Amino acid sequence: MSQSRHVPVMLQRCLDMLAPALERPGAVVVDCTLGLGGHSEALLTRFPDARLVALDRDKEALRLSGERLAPYGDRATLVHAVYDELPDVLDRLGLPKVQGVLFDLGVSSMQLDEADRGFAYAQDAPLDMRMDQTAGISAAEVLNTYPPGELVRILRAYGEEKQAKRIVSAVVRERDKEPFSNSARLVELIRDALPQAAKRTGGNPAKRTFQALRIEVNGELTVLERAIPAAVKALAVDGRIAVLSYHSLEDRLVKQVFAAGAASTAPPGLPVVPERYQPRLKLLTRGAELPTEEEIAENRRAAPARLRGAQRIREDAE
Repeated sequence: MSQSRHVPVMLQRCLDMLAPALERPGAVVVDCTLGLGGHSEALLTRFPDARLVALDRDKEALRLSGERLAPYGDRATLVHAVYDELPDVLDRLGLPKVQGVLFDLGVSSMQLDEADRGFAYAQDAPLDMRMDQTAGISAAEVLNTYPPGELVRILRAYGEEKQAKRIVSAVVRERDKEPFSNSARLVELIRDALPQAAKRTGGNPAKRTFQALRIEVNGELTVLERAIPAAVKALAVDGRIAVLSYHSLEDRLVKQVFAAGAASTAPPGLPVVPERYQPRLKLLTRGAELPTEEEIAENRRAAPARLRGAQRIREDAE
């Protein structure tokens, strides 16, 4: 597996954004999405006094990055956990507050590149898509067992697929003949179900359906809804959080949590705003930052990335 493919997205920008919080002695940074360890390795290298805690729900990713991060010894603690379990992980490690948190919400390159995991629509593979292959239901089970209305909802909400009804009626017709097990059959069915005009825009016509299934199988948005507020809560004052999202649903969620933290909660008309109503966060990005053209040319997976950052400026009101 060549390392060249695994250039972490917007790496330099993430490091610069977190730097003011991580250059202090004793700083702790959490990489909530370890993957192959690219961001983690860069954090350990750039901030030689920092301690890293890294989470991943994928055991294979933990094994591979464990080898990569071995030279850093006990500065790196790798944990098998989904990122909304962050409070429990920090509690077990006796770390009430941390100075930095990084989320890179893209599917790891490894999962996309390993054909037998079924994430990629470009090659035939079992329809699995579970990030943690020891738990939960597969994409095939979702396709074969969910009621049509529920499938339409998932494709619309998570894939922003305008042709959801057409695709689902084709899926239901086909699954009655024979349950789905492999990705090629689904890709072919989507191509046949879509009107010509819909096939001419936006890359592979199966992309949105695969995204929707992946989000459903891994409960990604539900997990993220818990994880981002938990990460903000774990930040010490002056701590910083950086989040890379890859589709509008994730980005919207991050934006909402950050905006709520950066707003005053005072009732209107107070002449002086008491401390407990003051904003807890300061936004570090104006809107979402996008990758540069050079970066996209170097790493096509960077194209949809959106980066947002925030700094903790005061404790939560009791």
